[in-house]
Amino acid sequence: MAIQGIRFKIQRPLITFSIFIIYSLLLTDTAHAMHISEGILPFRWALLWFVVAIPFVIYGMKRLKEISRIDISYKPLVGLMAAVVFVISLMPIPVPTAGTCSHPGGTAIPAILIGPSITVLITTVALLIQALFFAHGGLSTLGADVVSMGVIGAFVGLWVFKLLRRFKVSLTLSAFFAGILSDWAIYATTSLELAAGIRGDAPFWPLFTKILIAFIPTQLPLGIVEGAMTAGMVGLLLKRRADLLVKFGVIKPEEAGGAI
Repeated sequence: MAIQGIRFKIQRPLITFSIFIIYSLLLTDTAHAMHISEGILPFRWALLWFVVAIPFVIYGMKRLKEISRIDISYKPLVGLMAAVVFVISLMPIPVPTAGTCSHPGGTAIPAILIGPSITVLITTVALLIQALFFAHGGLSTLGADVVSMGVIGAFVGLWVFKLLRRFKVSLTLSAFFAGILSDWAIYATTSLELAAGIRGDAPFWPLFTKILIAFIPTQLPLGIVEGAMTAGMVGLLLKRRADLLVKFGVIKPEEAGGAI
């Protein structure tokens, strides 16, 4: 009982932060479509992105099974990370220059903590729920959204984080740039998917550039915000649950200091 009480006390700031975000979203009067909406991509392009996404999702399921079999405490953390991705990617930011809206991806945080493969899996679940119950994205475009937000967002975020850590950059600063570049990579990929799907006989690169530029006024600052959120989450865990960062190989035991 004492251990459970300590765990609750430690996790309370994360739970409070999540509830605050959800409450803020429920107060929003206007709903905005996010991700690539239903019917935007032609069938053959939608199918192609499903073919690309499915192996990553299957491997994520396999990894989750393997790790959960070894460590039963892993699943609650995966559940928490799924909630983080779901909530963060439900923050609509209107983009007048693009005639749509933007949002943070949120996949850099779980990619750093639990790895990109399982991040792809939880992103798929989050996107599916959003498409079914919140009209954010679509079922036909789910494969494309998983590739941009789950695959590209997660792997870019982790690669940036690991590269900076290899050069002895601090934990929070590495997480900050991981969040930024993960966010920007998601929208570069989304622009590519849109341009390839809707261009028809038009040249690809001019349309891709036009779509990419349209998101810049919102996505550049939004990427910085996501970087700050990623750094904040990692920094909070370093202070409150450094043992988790050590356990999942994010930091070495000596880097945790007296936090364990």
